[in-house]
Amino acid sequence: MTRLAVCGAAGRMGKTILESCLADQTVTIAAAIEHESSPLLGRDAGEIAGIGRLGITIVSDVAAVTDRFDVLIDFTLAQAVLANLKQCRTAGRRMVIGTTGLNAAQKAKIQAASKDIAIVFAPNMSIGVNLCFNLVELAARVIGDSTDIEIIEAHHSQKQDAPSGTAVRMGEIIAGALGRDLGKHAVYGRKGHTGVRDPQAIGFESIRAGDIVGDHTVMFAGPGERIEITHRAHSRKTFANGAIRAAKWLMTRDRGLFDMQDVLGLRP
Repeated sequence: MTRLAVCGAAGRMGKTILESCLADQTVTIAAAIEHESSPLLGRDAGEIAGIGRLGITIVSDVAAVTDRFDVLIDFTLAQAVLANLKQCRTAGRRMVIGTTGLNAAQKAKIQAASKDIAIVFAPNMSIGVNLCFNLVELAARVIGDSTDIEIIEAHHSQKQDAPSGTAVRMGEIIAGALGRDLGKHAVYGRKGHTGVRDPQAIGFESIRAGDIVGDHTVMFAGPGERIEITHRAHSRKTFANGAIRAAKWLMTRDRGLFDMQDVLGLRP
């Protein structure tokens, strides 16, 4: 039985993870964590998530509960992730990180910590999205040099980073397949007189509206035809179930940095 701790337990994603944990007979909820100013500290995590009393009190100090869990699942903000990472590294606890919007220096800290603990760090935990990563790479290799490539993503109005981590990862995969530098060829939105499109460009468009869980489309548009690879998430459960699967998979690893391609056996 894998013992899980959930960060951001009172948020929408945290509540969904708790619900998914309860439905999985191979894991147990061992701890629930929220930020130190949360008014829900001391409350029962299950009652907050609407799944019934669990006997798990929401706390703010990860260090106080590291002896209770095997894997920490974290979909919170970048600074919180780094603080939790430090505690898990010290205690020798594994982590699943689904937070996006981290900068290069923050990612480097995750890489450094993976020398001591096992970490799954992925922009999207959905099985479907990770299959799409492979399809996007294949399409880029076959037709990428003869088409215009655009990545369109849509998320709920509360999402704080853009483009989404998933969209950025798609861009990285495409750039890698085509031997392009994403930093030089990415175009983020367009306005005004932009001139003729650079055929080497990899375009990004971000939509923030309502309660959209997560939509991603990669468009390969060429003369006379257009291919679109699309994934739409209808429920946060797809991410929660992927994160739980990643946590269980991590129990077979002592250290190292992995992503969902590793978890799902999709890496070539």
